[in-house]
Amino acid sequence: MPIKPFDEPGHDRETGRRNATRDTTRIDDTRIDAVRPLLTPALLMETLPGSEAALAHVERSREAIAAVLHGRDDRLIVVVGPCSIHDHDQALEYAGRLRAAALPLADALLVVMRTYFEKPRTTVGWKGYINDPHLDGSFAINEGLQRARRLLLEIVETGLPVGTEFLDLLSPQFISDLVAWGAIGARTTESQSHRQLASGLSCPVGFKNGTDGGVQVAVDAIVAAAAPHAFMGMTKMGQAAIFETRGNADCHVILRGGRQPNYGAEAVDAACALLRRAGLREQVMVDVSHANSQKDHRRQIEVAADLAARIAGGERRVCGVMVESHLGEGRQDLVPGQPLRHGVSITDACIGWADTAVLLDGLAQAVRARRR
Repeated sequence: MPIKPFDEPGHDRETGRRNATRDTTRIDDTRIDAVRPLLTPALLMETLPGSEAALAHVERSREAIAAVLHGRDDRLIVVVGPCSIHDHDQALEYAGRLRAAALPLADALLVVMRTYFEKPRTTVGWKGYINDPHLDGSFAINEGLQRARRLLLEIVETGLPVGTEFLDLLSPQFISDLVAWGAIGARTTESQSHRQLASGLSCPVGFKNGTDGGVQVAVDAIVAAAAPHAFMGMTKMGQAAIFETRGNADCHVILRGGRQPNYGAEAVDAACALLRRAGLREQVMVDVSHANSQKDHRRQIEVAADLAARIAGGERRVCGVMVESHLGEGRQDLVPGQPLRHGVSITDACIGWADTAVLLDGLAQAVRARRR
C-alpha cells in the first residue's frame, strides 16, 4: 500500500487550500543577488565594550556641546578631521596630534574629531570604512562595523570627543553610544527618516543646508527632530521594533554652501532670520569646506580666517566650525595595485596638519579676543 505524503491537501485539512502559500520568488527580491547575516549591535558591544571612563567622557562631551548650543558656554565648537576614515593607524596618529593641539586651546575651543565612516555618493564610489573596510569592493560590513567601533573606542579613551555623519539608519545602533556629536548631511537633511532618527539620538545633531544652498530645509529638520516620533527600526538585539522618541532639543544648522558660498555675514543674517521665524535659537555652525571653499581645500584656510575676524569682532551667532583636515594635504585616488600615500584623503581633499594647527590657533585667538 503506497504511503501518503505529509500534508497532502486532499486528506489533511490543516494544510488548507493548495495555493494558500504562494511562491513569490518570481516577483519579490528579483534584484537581490545575495543576503548575508549581520551581527547584532548587542554582540558587537559585548565584544568591544566601552569602559566606564570612556562612556563618562562621551556624556561630559555631549553636555559641553549642548552648553555651547544653549549659550551657557562661549567657546567655539570645532569639528575637525579627515573627510573620511580609511586607515586605523593613520586615524589614531591624527587623533594623537589633535589631542595634543586641543589641550592648550581648551579654554576657547571645544574640539571634536571628525570620524566619518559612511560616505554619501553623488553616483557611485567607495562608500566608506564601514561598508568597505578593505577598499576593494568586498563589502565586509560586519568587519567594517567592528573596525569602526574599535577605532572610536581608542580615540575616545584618549580623551578626545568624536563626531560622525549618520547616513545609514541602522548603523547608529552599533556605534552611537561613543559619539559626542552627529551630523545629517546635505543629501539627507530633507529625509523624514533621518529627522526621526535625529529625534531619538542621544547626542547633539547638526543638519546641513541642502545641496542647492537652501537653509529652510535644515530649519524644518530642526523643528521636526525636536518633536516626538514613532518609527520602525532595529533594537540592540537585532529585533525589528517600533521606536517612540522624545525629541532632540540639541540640534542646529550647518551652513555648507550650495550654488554659492554661504559663510558670509549676510548669509548668517539670512539663516538666523529663518531660525528666528521658526522660534529657534539664532546660531549656525559653518562648514568651511564643500561649497563654502568652492571645493578648493586650500580655501578652507581663508574662510576660517574670515570667520575668525568676525568672531574676534563680536560675532556670537557662529557657534561652531567644521574643517576637513588630514595628516597630509590634498587627496588621492584608489587605484588597484597601487599603494596609497600616508595620511592623504581618498575622498575630498583636505588641508594638511601644519595648516590645521595654525587654523585652530587662529580660531582660539578669535574667541579670546571676543571675550576682551
